[in-house]
Amino acid sequence: MTFLPKWLTFLKGKEVVIANAIIAILTIGGQQLFSFFTFSCPCHVGQNLVYGLAFLGVPALILLIVGYALNNQTWRLVMGKRSHFGRVTPSNWWLKCKLVCFVLCSITGRALVAPVTWLAVTLINGSYYICAVSEYVPVYYYGAAPNVTASERSRILATFPCSQLVPPELTRARDEVILLLRYQSQVAGWLLIAVVVITVFLSYCLASCFSPLSFLHFRYWSSYVHNEQELFDEATDQHSRLYAMQNVRKFFGFFPGSENVKEIRIPSLKEWQAISGLAFLKRVDEEHYDYSLLHDWALKERASGKYLRIDEDPGIITQL
Repeated sequence: MTFLPKWLTFLKGKEVVIANAIIAILTIGGQQLFSFFTFSCPCHVGQNLVYGLAFLGVPALILLIVGYALNNQTWRLVMGKRSHFGRVTPSNWWLKCKLVCFVLCSITGRALVAPVTWLAVTLINGSYYICAVSEYVPVYYYGAAPNVTASERSRILATFPCSQLVPPELTRARDEVILLLRYQSQVAGWLLIAVVVITVFLSYCLASCFSPLSFLHFRYWSSYVHNEQELFDEATDQHSRLYAMQNVRKFFGFFPGSENVKEIRIPSLKEWQAISGLAFLKRVDEEHYDYSLLHDWALKERASGKYLRIDEDPGIITQL
């Protein structure tokens, strides 16, 4: 019984690390499936480079954009238009700039997990890099096709990623070129991983050095922010549910889930039309908004109209 709480205590506060690890694992799995089912080098001059770089860069760019879009901090930064520092002064402006830079760095760090993982895994795999740069290898170092033109040499090199297209007399040169390119790609992949790991470690060290909080105080602050967000989300859900319930009750005449319903309200055709259609956030005054058409109706109209008593025949509810 004491083993589980210890593990929960160890994992608490490490949600970011766990989330990043899960994202990296999913990216690796997705890259392997993506390479197996979709990647096929065209082995044609001028197309290899575009094709290989597209498979290297475009998925990484998409993952980066998705990482930004799925981070709540991004939308807090974009939608947080109002200043929290009162009257703008040089010190407040500098503090706000530092806060924005800190949040941007935090968002970018989270967003880079998936694209960096994609680039590292694809480089270590080597297939994309081999396809992209095969036609630019100085093959004459290997004594292959010495008496051909530059364009013909490029055409021959472009076929190297496709072994079935290479002439038998160039098989050895092709194997040596593939080994060279795979070596370059894998070294670049491991260098990328090393640079990222060192950068992340140094960033955490610098942030800890310049932090005004001690280690235990920082752990308490992290726990407080996490718990506050959870409680706020729970309160938001309950508050919005209770508020919406009042408007629904006004429209239908009873609370959802009520056991002893004595009567129900029959909305008119005009009222059904008033709450139907596309709902947009509507500003009522400088401090309040209408969140939906039903909300707008409930604020403007009286709940008069036709009511139907249902307590005369209790079996009606069962039949409905």
